[in-house]
Amino acid sequence: MDKLVLKNLKFRGLHGYFEEERVTGNDFEVDLTFYTSLQESALSDDLAKTIDYSEVQKIVESIMQGESVKLIETLAYKIGSALSASYTSVSSLEVSIRKLNPPMKGETEYAEVTMKWPR
Repeated sequence: MDKLVLKNLKFRGLHGYFEEERVTGNDFEVDLTFYTSLQESALSDDLAKTIDYSEVQKIVESIMQGESVKLIETLAYKIGSALSASYTSVSSLEVSIRKLNPPMKGETEYAEVTMKWPR
């Protein structure tokens, strides 16, 4: 099985458990790993036979810029479900979301969650 990775898609979003986060927003990063056969696209050099990065980015952006949610787990689930439905040739998918500078005592670079979708 081949692997296609998109790393550090960056978004500003109004997501978080605390009301202030849903008003002022926070910075998020999303990593996506698709497991699928890339042979047909490699041999044909045809974008229609692979995963179109710009289309993936639009799907993720619509969720990240959409309805405010409290948990990054919810964001990961929504993104994974949408991408899974859009790319049925993918045998499995991994979605990681990082919330940068989460509101907690002490200095923390990020909080991260990873979810997987096997087919």
